[in-house]
Amino acid sequence: MGIEARMGTAFKQRLRKLHVLALVAACWSLIGGWPGAEGQEPPSIVGSSPLYGLSGATGWINSKPLTAKELKGKVVLVDFWTYSCINCLRSLPYIEAWAQKYKDSGLVVIGVHTPEFDFEKELPNVQKAVQKFGITYPIALDSNHAIWDAFHNEYWPAHYFIDAKGKVRFEHFGEGDYDQSERWIQELLQQRAAKPMPGTTVSVHAQGVEAAADMNDVRSPETYIGYARAEHFASPGGIRQDAEKTYAAPAQPRLNEWGLAGNWVDHKQSAVLKSAGGKIVFHFHARDLHLVLGPTADGKPVRFRVTIDGHAPGENHGVDIDAQGNGVVTDHRLYQLVRQKGAVTDHIFTIEFEDPGVQAFSFTFG
Repeated sequence: MGIEARMGTAFKQRLRKLHVLALVAACWSLIGGWPGAEGQEPPSIVGSSPLYGLSGATGWINSKPLTAKELKGKVVLVDFWTYSCINCLRSLPYIEAWAQKYKDSGLVVIGVHTPEFDFEKELPNVQKAVQKFGITYPIALDSNHAIWDAFHNEYWPAHYFIDAKGKVRFEHFGEGDYDQSERWIQELLQQRAAKPMPGTTVSVHAQGVEAAADMNDVRSPETYIGYARAEHFASPGGIRQDAEKTYAAPAQPRLNEWGLAGNWVDHKQSAVLKSAGGKIVFHFHARDLHLVLGPTADGKPVRFRVTIDGHAPGENHGVDIDAQGNGVVTDHRLYQLVRQKGAVTDHIFTIEFEDPGVQAFSFTFG
């Protein structure tokens, strides 16, 4: 299950809660209602009316502002996402497919864009992502995390399935289990219309960064470069917070260790390169390697070159570089830099920037 969580301990606590809810839901299905309460409706598993949190949206894309009141009578799927999250991006083709398939049957899909990084709060950046990934359903901008808090959410992506009376009936966190999610949609639509729904599920063949991960071969975790959440940093002397330092790359990083080389300033969320020629090195094991990057503070592009074990990536290059490893940072977004074609093994990834000013945020894998 690919997932980003705000806090590791909260993730475990929520999983225990999910196991209980799953058991309760199973009991409901088996006996047709709560013990001793024939005819009683199932409760909302998240608050009483979390859709009222939509009033906290800071803006909307693809729609006028939607309210809990006008959504009554509709089945609603709420997807919490953020556009630099690879787990979210790989879920988008399914959500778009469901929005198209069931829009005439009473389903409303709402993507709630809750930012992880500061640059994801900027409307033009989100608009560009919505257009790039072909999202047609309404997007609520949640820059203040008001909707996130109304749902007591903790993860990207998170999917909440809401019945026609506004109650959250099911929830799912992370990637995968798409057939089950679609069956939940069908179940809620069937209850709404009081007639059977077709039981078939969508078939999705995503490409590029949206293609499904090879989770059986991912042995490298999401890794943050900003010091607030940085782990496994292996450059000699450690990170100097909010101050310029000349770093040296680790000579022999162990699996999942990483380091900087050159003149960098490491901030809470990102590291900023102060002079050309700086590098980032990572010892990883996964089919895909992604790096969230941004151009200079004044928007100038930054050229870079990627090597794998000291060589050009060739056929193992990601969608954002060529076979020689060349690429350009033009926007704040996730860049796919490696997609291995053959057997997945350990490699040393190196990215060298030809221009100063790049902002580096986090690694993700797939």
